[in-house]
Amino acid sequence: MSSASILSPETAFTTMQAAQSRKPSALLTAHQNDPQAKNTQRIKDTAQDFEAVFMAEMLKPMFEGIDVEEPFGGGKGEEIFRGMMLDEFGKEIARRDVTGIQTQVMNKLIEMQSDRTASYQPPAPNGANGIIDLDVIEE
Repeated sequence: MSSASILSPETAFTTMQAAQSRKPSALLTAHQNDPQAKNTQRIKDTAQDFEAVFMAEMLKPMFEGIDVEEPFGGGKGEEIFRGMMLDEFGKEIARRDVTGIQTQVMNKLIEMQSDRTASYQPPAPNGANGIIDLDVIEE
């Protein structure tokens, strides 16, 4: 089986273009001053980035056994392009959110943030920070 039947240059180019044309999120642009909206968008972006990297790593073994044909295949250029192509495939899969990984990562990040917020203790008033002043005890 030739590499052309698995992945054409047009497909790779189209995938890269789609990933580069990513527009700013409507949520982020609509709520510039809303910290909760910004936080939600950061969590979503982090989950999407995680899924993109994960999917790119899962796709790597699938392309390792593909032989490149002369006169255009092979060499360092092929290695570099293949890595970039897999990264773009991962980004496109993550953008479409078809695996469910992104949702699970978002839920876990929100859960971790909730736990951290619940255990947060604000600093004591008047500069008291819970440290015992030994000079006061001796007097």
